[in-house]
Amino acid sequence: MENAHTKSATEVLDNFGVNENTGLTQEQVKVSVERYGPNGKSLWELVVEQFEDLLVRILLLAACVSFVLALFEEGEETTTAFVEPIVILLILIANAVIGVWQERNAENAIEALKEYEPEMGKVYRMNRKAVQRIKARDIVPGDTWRWQVSFGDKVPADIRLTSIRSTTLRVDQSILTGESVSVIKHTDPVPDPRAVNQDKKNMLFSGTNIASGRAIGVVIATGVTTEIGKIRNQMASTEQEKTPLQQKLDEFGQQLSKVISLVCVAVWVINIGHFGDPVHGGSWVRGAIYYFKIAVALAVAAIPEGLPAVITTCLALGTRRMAKKNAIVRSLPSVETLGCTSVICSDKTGTLTTNQMSVCRMFVVDKVEDSNCSLHEFSITGSTYAPEGQILKGDIPVNCGDYDGLLELATVCAMCNDSSLDYNEAKGVYEKVGEATETALTTLVEKMNVFKSDLSGLSKVERAGACNSVIKQLMRKEFTLEFSRDRKSMSVYCTPVKPGSQSKMFIKGAPESVIERCQYVRLGTGKVALTPALRDQLLSKIREWGTGRDTLRCLALATHDTPPRKEVMDLENSSKFAQYELGLTFVGCVGMLDPPRKEVIGSVRLCNEAGIRVIMITGDNKGTAVAICRRIGIFGEEEDVVGKAYTGREFDDLPAEAQRDAVKRARCFARVEPAHKSKIVGYLQSFDEITAMTGDGVNDAPALKKAEIGIAMGSGTAVAKSASEMVLSDDNFSTIVAAVEEGRAIYNNMKQFIRYLISSNVGEVVCIFLTAILGLPEALIPVQLLWVNLVTDGLPATALGFNPPDLDIMDKPPRNPKEPLISGWLFFRYLAIGGYVGLGTVSAATWWYLFDDEGPQVTFYQLRHFMQCTEDNPLFKGVECEVFESRYPTTMALSVLVTIEMFNSLNSLSENQSLLRMPPWVNIWLLGAIILSMSLHFLILYIEPLPLIFQVTPLHWSQWIVVLKISFPVILLDEALKYISRNHLEGTFTFPMNKPTENLPKREIERRRAGSGGGGCVFCSPLYRRVSQSVSHLTGTARASARRVHGLYQHSAHLISG
Repeated sequence: MENAHTKSATEVLDNFGVNENTGLTQEQVKVSVERYGPNGKSLWELVVEQFEDLLVRILLLAACVSFVLALFEEGEETTTAFVEPIVILLILIANAVIGVWQERNAENAIEALKEYEPEMGKVYRMNRKAVQRIKARDIVPGDTWRWQVSFGDKVPADIRLTSIRSTTLRVDQSILTGESVSVIKHTDPVPDPRAVNQDKKNMLFSGTNIASGRAIGVVIATGVTTEIGKIRNQMASTEQEKTPLQQKLDEFGQQLSKVISLVCVAVWVINIGHFGDPVHGGSWVRGAIYYFKIAVALAVAAIPEGLPAVITTCLALGTRRMAKKNAIVRSLPSVETLGCTSVICSDKTGTLTTNQMSVCRMFVVDKVEDSNCSLHEFSITGSTYAPEGQILKGDIPVNCGDYDGLLELATVCAMCNDSSLDYNEAKGVYEKVGEATETALTTLVEKMNVFKSDLSGLSKVERAGACNSVIKQLMRKEFTLEFSRDRKSMSVYCTPVKPGSQSKMFIKGAPESVIERCQYVRLGTGKVALTPALRDQLLSKIREWGTGRDTLRCLALATHDTPPRKEVMDLENSSKFAQYELGLTFVGCVGMLDPPRKEVIGSVRLCNEAGIRVIMITGDNKGTAVAICRRIGIFGEEEDVVGKAYTGREFDDLPAEAQRDAVKRARCFARVEPAHKSKIVGYLQSFDEITAMTGDGVNDAPALKKAEIGIAMGSGTAVAKSASEMVLSDDNFSTIVAAVEEGRAIYNNMKQFIRYLISSNVGEVVCIFLTAILGLPEALIPVQLLWVNLVTDGLPATALGFNPPDLDIMDKPPRNPKEPLISGWLFFRYLAIGGYVGLGTVSAATWWYLFDDEGPQVTFYQLRHFMQCTEDNPLFKGVECEVFESRYPTTMALSVLVTIEMFNSLNSLSENQSLLRMPPWVNIWLLGAIILSMSLHFLILYIEPLPLIFQVTPLHWSQWIVVLKISFPVILLDEALKYISRNHLEGTFTFPMNKPTENLPKREIERRRAGSGGGGCVFCSPLYRRVSQSVSHLTGTARASARRVHGLYQHSAHLISG
């Protein structure tokens, strides 16, 4: 039924043709039944999705081709030929398993909604004369639902209330709307068809909890048509956005695939003339297959197979460091995304605030002179349910027992109250039992301690209700006149435990309503008449509290000193309650709010310094939201919020273009629904903002899933946690700032090892390409390339992820998510390094053929035409053709490749700083990785049967000397290129330089040092702190850099020494 909240109860009943006392007939039930069910992807579809990535498809093709070619191998290569395709397939299988596992975990967000689906419901149906309990899934629209008080039970469907059978019906719908206090429901129509869920006071929503009361209503929506069902559909239809790193790697894959295709085809075409060489037995087909194998080897060399594993390892290490800071990461790629977060959209309740109502101000009347009154105003410290805090008058702590007015105020708070405090020993925190508003009053009484009780020897469990117990020992509660909408108050009838004293009523409620029924004002132990002038003064002060900076929720407290005898009071008729609450005496007023977390102000300030915009998105009213924004620094104290704060209704009324402009400016959205949150996130993403969305309720889940970073609170719902990428175990907004800092550090380190791996792969491509173009024997085979890419390169790359963050990393604005991993100048640098790696590898193999004492010492011409080697060919007289199949040259080439890349990993310690200023020992993990990689290389050379598998052979000491001579110059080359970056390019281009750390507070520097993690104490050394402020991201083009390369080698010695 559309807009059931706008219809009267009679119209809703008539629409379904039902009666409150009979319900649906069996025929009506059959007509109304509709079946709903999620349509999930099959396991096979999830597996296929993992192979849609271009890099994966290229690797799969290479594996298939290698497998087919291995079938035709002969001799000792028959076994080893299968190693390459098997290794590649194992990589792809592992990748697919991880991908499917992550996909299945993502669907847990939808399954977690079942936590809020009640199992049973109570309805009337005509086949029985009484209320019957049926399974919630069998409830259909039109069913007449009946409920009796049962605290915490869940509503089974969306229901339009038709009658309330108790004084009030209270519902906790915080999981759906984010409201921190329970809502009082009624049956009157809500005429606004566009009313948000918070304003639909005549509706109950599926999954919300009954707090108190009894009611009857008509089911209007079930399954996916309920409000919580709509959230489920929205989550199911939300596509997960790729992280900036994933997007960059996708782009890299596309570019790499094009380059691979061109180079492979070029190598194959260029060598068409060699297809019929004698080495192939004169068979053109065998020659074509041979060069096809070289093309496949080239593809294997070009693909950085180890990159996914290294990235995963680095991100996993980052998640461990974040977990120590109470940020639990559920999605590894989101670790890197945190580093470029530019907007944090935060829910208010429970995220920026404590979600624990707290009395922060109160007043009692001090003096009345000539219709003017002076007040005793007090402020209260403490922002949680913990009974810890001071009562201040001005800035001076006071003893509440010294004020008679406060003694009676505490009595009203304690007696007119059905809630209590409880200490949760497992969690180590105080929790509410009952209503949040009443628990705030209970906590206030504990802080006031008006009878000056000795609390020092009490346990925390005993401390939870100690002061309230003292008051309740003096008075006995007889009965309660429950809250009603007409009088907007509740009261309790109490008799003194000590005989002979007068019974009293204690009243609390909305100030306007309570003060209207007051005739007196309490002054000390006496009272004076409440004149219209006094009433106006009191209401003026209360309005000031309710509309000012704090926007407090105010409650007036009063007593009835001479109530009617309880025997003459009609307790069954709530319409007479107001008559019993006349002639009251005003005692005082308390102002409460859901206070901001004490750490939030500093966290918001740090976000501002880091260039991150914080936007509050809440279901609460606009006045309260703006007030909290002012308190925590999202808005300034006097800042005009026009155009910067909107309600959901105001936002909807704007045209689409105006909505886009509003999202650009706004920092506060109030009275919003889940659809608003997702729309706001969508607009931010259209501006290329990287958005982090925080929340803890079901209502936050769709936006959590849509945002690049969904951040759930540890105390939040399972739905929110499952839809998020990160969970804050301490529910602390400031933890987000620490996570962003860690994310920025991880990205900087990832740039270094990604560039290191890419330059290594460029070297491998150059090696294969040169051997193919020059007609030389194979320098490297695919299985050797796989070993290098996955193992020996992977370990130093992983170690590069241990570099700690710069001290001023949070003083820089967020990086542009479209910032390339490799700029024009850097691309030239890594082409130069990669070119040297490839040239050095080929040179090592060639040296063995031409100059090694144990080699054949053939001529370079003979080497280039080795495929024409036969016993009858006079050009190869005295040369045994089998020498061109020796394992020594490939072993030399592989050893140079591994060694040169170990030296190159040292180059990657810093993008532009010399090794003389940033020596290798600043990262002991990298030194350990280099030692381990070289040990593994020695393992495959000297331990049987590994040499057979990798087709290598042990080298002699003289050969190792040559390996080192060829490998070491890569450091000299990169030092020269770094020198150009530091001393020439910076004068041509403008770079955002790091802010000096001397301007940072000492305490902040120490905090960041302590939180750097992952690198050990070596990173805290003075040496590291001096060199850690490297120049930031460089840009440029190959053309600009090429003009400065002239004379590079002539100055290299000077560069290293200086």
